[in-house]
Amino acid sequence: MTERTGGGPGLRTALSTLTGPLRFLLLSSFLIPLGSFMVLPFMSVFLHERLGMGLGAVGVVLAAASLVQFSGGILGGALADRVGLRRTMVWALVVRTAGFAAFLAALRWPPMAVGALILTCCGAALYLPANKAYLVHGVAEERRPAFLSAGNAALNAGMAVGPLVAGPFVLSSPGPLFLGVTALFAVVAVGHVRLPAVGAEGGRSGPVRSRSASPAPSASASASERAGGQGLLAGVAVLPFVANGLAFYLYFHFQHYLAVYAVQRTSSEFYSLVLLTCFVLVIVVQPLASGAIRRMRYPVALAIGFAGLAAGMAVLAYGTKTALLTGGVLITLGDIVLFLKNDLEALRRSSRSDAVVFGQQRLAAGLGACASGVLGGQLYGLGERAGHTGWFWLLAAVQCVLLPPLLLALRRGRGTAPLAHDLVHDGHTEGTPVPDDAHGRIPGR
Repeated sequence: MTERTGGGPGLRTALSTLTGPLRFLLLSSFLIPLGSFMVLPFMSVFLHERLGMGLGAVGVVLAAASLVQFSGGILGGALADRVGLRRTMVWALVVRTAGFAAFLAALRWPPMAVGALILTCCGAALYLPANKAYLVHGVAEERRPAFLSAGNAALNAGMAVGPLVAGPFVLSSPGPLFLGVTALFAVVAVGHVRLPAVGAEGGRSGPVRSRSASPAPSASASASERAGGQGLLAGVAVLPFVANGLAFYLYFHFQHYLAVYAVQRTSSEFYSLVLLTCFVLVIVVQPLASGAIRRMRYPVALAIGFAGLAAGMAVLAYGTKTALLTGGVLITLGDIVLFLKNDLEALRRSSRSDAVVFGQQRLAAGLGACASGVLGGQLYGLGERAGHTGWFWLLAAVQCVLLPPLLLALRRGRGTAPLAHDLVHDGHTEGTPVPDDAHGRIPGR
């Protein structure tokens, strides 16, 4: 692999600049989902079989927890902007540690399991925007895709390994499992206390990106923003926000309903193989493709990403082992492009701090995932009652084709606001570093 492509740094060159704190943060990005996914993927089984909750109640609890975990990110971003990135991450990890400790209490008093699950999801909502913002703090524009994709790779690696480690123990020996996960989170939280302070504790939580259509924010304006002078959605990058919500809405058809569809036709082991393949693709492909995704024009990235989703959903309708594996691969490749590009575009278009931008994107993800759970569940139920669940995937594929063009209507309807200026120039300035303040300094330079 060459060290440089297209005038930007290669992946190996970019990651070689990682400092000790950032290496620890990447390690944490693996350990945190490792611990979480030793418990959370088995929640439906644990709540139903171990604690005796009805499936209807289990579904409501899991839906509420997912909404908190995703949409709560906007509050996590705002908190990080106010009190600093390190402090927010430490508080988030304390909350998650308490949540996993509460699962131990749930073994004696089952209703505690609901509070424990909500606590862990609140911690996740607080943590991720600050984690991403810390990872790219002061990093030059062209290096950000490599850093973000490395974080995503670590995250997906932990998600892939966690269920494999915990599967034999979650029902037979949940007490030691919960105790081990609690200890893991406590250790990671202590490590975060030793990170250098940035954000409100030691500078901005991320460079403020100026636009050619509006002057760079003054120091007093930045202070006002950190003090909470702007609303949670002020300065939102509308198109990446909507595109992210739509991408998560469509992706969560796959996330929510593949399990029941695949296990009925093959086995739980083959379903696990499909998931493992998808995780490995994200771990390997996204870091390698991050530079190309950064240089890609935004409309082209949207077209490629949603086309991958549409093709994958259509293939799943066949229901064979080959179709399940191929469909999962196509959907994952589409999401690799969509999720990274939407984050990069949101950062580029918004003048808010990185933590706030990531929080806004998490809100979009939560709204999309919630809509998928509600609407997708109704559609899958209809297909199941009709005896043709393959039609569910064909309908999802049709949505992947018909809904994205609505984004173009949004693009044409923005008038002459600064966002419209960005849309006209999609993809032509992405590789150009933007000054992070009125003095023209380049982030990381």
